[in-house]
Amino acid sequence: MQLPPKVTERAFERLAEIGAGAEGKALRVAVEGGGCSGFQYDIRLDSPSDDDLVLEGKGEKVVVDAVSLPFLTEAVIDFSEELIGARFVIENPNATSACGCGTSFSI
Repeated sequence: MQLPPKVTERAFERLAEIGAGAEGKALRVAVEGGGCSGFQYDIRLDSPSDDDLVLEGKGEKVVVDAVSLPFLTEAVIDFSEELIGARFVIENPNATSACGCGTSFSI
């Protein structure tokens, strides 16, 4: 059984701050082939599609397409603010290794 990814309150709060939902957009989290470790995350604002898994909170949405969903089973989608910058991050228990930038991983 595949458990869907979880989205933290902090990630939903950041989406609300930037007004994504007000523009009809959602945070799309997808997995694509490529990157230095074999797979990479594609994180962007996008319009939801009919076949997306939609995760909602604070009036905002995070969407994951059906192809990416198995790679994100039990992952945690969060927002991180550090001295070097702010970004959405994914803690993925399925990844066996990841690159230093955090956007590329292998399974």
